[in-house]
Amino acid sequence: MYINVVCNKCGEVLKARVDLWNELSPDFEGGDDASSYHCRKVLIGENKCYQPIELDLEFDRHHRLVKKEINGGKFLDEPEPGS
Repeated sequence: MYINVVCNKCGEVLKARVDLWNELSPDFEGGDDASSYHCRKVLIGENKCYQPIELDLEFDRHHRLVKKEINGGKFLDEPEPGS
């Protein structure tokens, strides 16, 4: 899955890749099976300001995105399926 963001400070566009099978951390709530998953990423651009952009992503048990938050930037569009 790819998520495009733009930096609040300099306007640089960044593309984050989330591997839905290897980068998600399971959240165990009252059982042995994961009821949801979480992923946190920190992005830093290359061209201008180097301000960190923090992404907090939550997924359901089927690895579908259910909640997304960002600090230091804005989401440009909806996530795209990865290859």
